[in-house]
Amino acid sequence: MTSVLNVDTIVDKAGSGGTNVKVANNAVAVAEGGGATTNVVQGLTKQWCNMSGQSTPSFRNSFNSSSITDVGTGQHNIFLTNALDNADFVITGGKANQASNAGNATGIGVVSTSAYQVVTYENGSVVDVGQQYYSLNGDLA
Repeated sequence: MTSVLNVDTIVDKAGSGGTNVKVANNAVAVAEGGGATTNVVQGLTKQWCNMSGQSTPSFRNSFNSSSITDVGTGQHNIFLTNALDNADFVITGGKANQASNAGNATGIGVVSTSAYQVVTYENGSVVDVGQQYYSLNGDLA
């Protein structure tokens, strides 16, 4: 027999209004149409950042991002607060267009379980870019 739990609010046992809800690695979400499911933990973004790559690099906003180092013109290492289980992850990234709006690209360099490198180009040259955006999907350690 299947059990169903219907509640309006989940609170901690002290009744203070907040709680930590934990889901197992096999937690499944049902699609909006009900015909498909997806693994909740696998589907979560594990790291993201909105950063400036000009002058002293910095995060405007981020999640699971501990620091940035300036490796050289247009090259930055982004370090994770919590490491990944392996280096077989996917990074999605982009940047704001520079003045010429031509030949813009972002490349992903060396990866490890705790950091990755991004390189920004414009018209075939490596350049520092003020608006950069990255997200990472993979398995946390």
